Amino acid sequence: MKAADPLWTPPSSMDIEALPAGTWWDAVRAAPAVGERALDMIGNETGAVIQDKYGTLYWLVQVGSATSWHLRQVRVLTKLADESTYLGVPPVTWTKGPRTHWRVPLIADRYLTEAGKLWKALTEADRAEYGHVPDGRQLCDRCQLPTSEPIPVDVENGGSGSAAGKATYACPTHAPLYPKRPRPRSLTSTVAADHEGRP
Repeated sequence: MKAADPLWTPPSSMDIEALPAGTWWDAVRAAPAVGERALDMIGNETGAVIQDKYGTLYWLVQVGSATSWHLRQVRVLTKLADESTYLGVPPVTWTKGPRTHWRVPLIADRYLTEAGKLWKALTEADRAEYGHVPDGRQLCDRCQLPTSEPIPVDVENGGSGSAAGKATYACPTHAPLYPKRPRPRSLTSTVAADHEGRP
C-alpha cells in the first residue's frame, strides 16, 4: 500500500481542478442519503470532505485502503491498471455551497479519513437507509436488469397467512425515480429511531 503524502494540499487555483485519484489519496464517493448519515455517524473523526453541487460526498483516504469495498451507492475512486480516475477538487477557500466545496474544511495535517472508521460509518448508513441486503442479485423493477446493489423502493405487507411482505427493488440509477417511502420498521430500527429522536 502506498503511503499518502502528508504535505499534500489542494492546488492554489481559482476554480475546481481535476486531480488523479490514486496518486496522493483515493476518494470514497457516497450518494447524498448514505453520505449524510455516514458523516453524522463518523462525526469529529472525519478528515476533509468534498461535497459536489448534487450533494454527493467525497472522503479522501489513504491510497489502496478502500479498494475492496462494496456498498450500495458508494464508489471508491482510485487509479486502475488500465485507466485513470479524477476527482474535481475545489480551492481550499471554497467552504460554502451550492457549488462544489469543502463540506468539512481541509486541515493540512488531517485531510485523510481513517478507512476503517469510514467503512464502519458507511456500512451502518447503508443499512439504516436501505435495510438488509438481500442475498444475490435482484432485478430492477424499472429496467428489468439484474443489479448487485438492489435498493428497496416498495414493500408490500404480507397477508394474514404470510409472515413477510414482497420487496420491490431498483438499481442505483433508477431508485431516485421512485417516491421516497418510509421503510417498514423492524424492532431494532424502531428502538434506534426512538433512541435518536426520529419519528
